[in-house]
Amino acid sequence: MPDTTDADGLTVGQVSARLGVTVRALHHWDEIGLAQPSLRTAAGYRLYTAGDLERLHRVVVYRELGLGLDRIRTVLDDTADVLGALRAQRTQVAERIDRLQRLGAGLDRMIEAHERGPLLTDEQQAAIFGPGWDPDGPARARLRYGDTTQWRQYAERSASRGPEEWQAVADAVAGLDRSLGEAMDAGVLPGSPEANRLVERHREVFAPYFPLTRQMQVCLGRMYEADAGFAAHYDGIRPGLAMWFRRIIDAGARAHGIDPDTATWDGGQEERR
Repeated sequence: MPDTTDADGLTVGQVSARLGVTVRALHHWDEIGLAQPSLRTAAGYRLYTAGDLERLHRVVVYRELGLGLDRIRTVLDDTADVLGALRAQRTQVAERIDRLQRLGAGLDRMIEAHERGPLLTDEQQAAIFGPGWDPDGPARARLRYGDTTQWRQYAERSASRGPEEWQAVADAVAGLDRSLGEAMDAGVLPGSPEANRLVERHREVFAPYFPLTRQMQVCLGRMYEADAGFAAHYDGIRPGLAMWFRRIIDAGARAHGIDPDTATWDGGQEERR
């Protein structure tokens, strides 16, 4: 290459700023012969002519389209292959757009689930969870528990669950409620094998919301008895069921070496680990 002055071309730094690519990339493209400067200064520094800049523009465009450097070289140096390369790349771009659109839709569902829980209309919620279901309940729960690990787990599950899946969850909860009432009527004692099976079934039924450790279950049992809303629900199935349910949960915890009097929600996290 002939020697010249800076006035005859653009320096690497100037080209980098103009095209928005790094100096390192320009040096690499030069070294592999993809886009080489036509001129050099007397001191040996690269200088890019207008023709060099045109080729670099094409390299940048094809790179942003996703072509690899070897493929770009082929496209630039073999004009017969340009149309085929662009068509193939258009197909890949369309596939990528489709994937990104599906990802975007999934993120929208996740955001909505974090904000309001089940992605169901009020009518769907009433039909699935019964006329007593409060559609504002999840929103209030979010205000209280929205920063917890369990709410995030609940939201993740809610984002991928439709009406049929929620119906299955509701049916499982209703089935457990019936079994609890029947067991209490039959005089099933806390700590008995049948009572312990119901305790384990409760954990399984609860799992669609978030994983429930035994210490966490003890905390829920206390809430079922102490909270007016939960107590009304269970005592509406059978008078005294809320207290009986808490007692069989406590007995089940003792069978696994857990003292119900000292169980904590955070202790449930330790148990899971």
